Amino acid sequence: MRELKYREAIDEATRQAMAKDERVFVLGVGVDDAKGIFGTTRGATLEFGPNRVFDTPLSEAALTGVAIGAALRGLHPLLVHARNDFLMLTMDQLVNNAAKWRYMSGGSMRVPLTIRAIIGRGWGQAAQHSQSLQAMFAHVPGLHVVMPATPADAKGLLLTALTTEAPVICLEHRWLYEKTGPVAEEAYYTPLGHAAVVRQGTHVTVAAMSLMVLEALQAAESLAAESIAVEVIDLRTARPLDSETVCASVAKTGRLVIADTGWRSYGVSAELAARVGRECFGDLRAPVERVALPDVPTPCTSALERAYYPGAAEIGAAIRATLLVRGRAPAAPSVEARGKEFSGPF
Repeated sequence: MRELKYREAIDEATRQAMAKDERVFVLGVGVDDAKGIFGTTRGATLEFGPNRVFDTPLSEAALTGVAIGAALRGLHPLLVHARNDFLMLTMDQLVNNAAKWRYMSGGSMRVPLTIRAIIGRGWGQAAQHSQSLQAMFAHVPGLHVVMPATPADAKGLLLTALTTEAPVICLEHRWLYEKTGPVAEEAYYTPLGHAAVVRQGTHVTVAAMSLMVLEALQAAESLAAESIAVEVIDLRTARPLDSETVCASVAKTGRLVIADTGWRSYGVSAELAARVGRECFGDLRAPVERVALPDVPTPCTSALERAYYPGAAEIGAAIRATLLVRGRAPAAPSVEARGKEFSGPF
């Protein structure tokens, strides 16, 4: 099978959805720029032109309101935000309108709206430009939240979102755009709320999201040299959250580590830990371990960023904690090993 970069998979999914459904259009600041939001909208701009892919004023709340109105009138907007941080300016529209119209209308009205937003660290972008806010959106009934980790899921989940008659927020980690992987040429649809077991194991389960899936796989590979078999689950979506797949794995391994890109407290990792604690209480042989951001705002300097962001080393240490295995955790990868540091403009 051919391979695409993560960003190329998003571009292909957008073009295939627009070719199939004339209701789909793309709007957002910079979507028709020559760089096309890391290249994810450039192909759609060239293929469908300014009538269906167009730049907008920098007014997040107004744009989201326009998109919701268009969705209520039968279109399917794909609204692109360069950063999920500024979705905070749209919370009234998202929480009190997009998420609730179906329920308030007794099911007679739909809001087929897809929002793409970028999460994760950048070049010292600090507290207001590097957040992972999936837990805030996943807390709201009526919103779906997806976090693809691979190019294949970036395409499949976006195509599913663009055929869903409900608001879907797609959160993309900026460090994933240049990652490559196998992607089918034809359109395909990855169902929401279905996690994927991406590595088989028998000793410990690691459930991860977004970039942390790659970090978990790296930790699992390092520990395999010591005969520690780690099962890695890509959660794929924060809401709906597939705790059933995780519980089935925990029933086999008896141990669970959850790796999230967001803050530790009140996040997706806490929700999953609560579910597993209730459903798998008799299967757990050790307390659930969580690897997530510390409960402080994101720092700016590169030295503090290295201390702030967890990765394979921290996941490896958490795995050892569940096994009560002493020894050296896998070394933290260098910046070069992780990939080129992100650089502007977004």
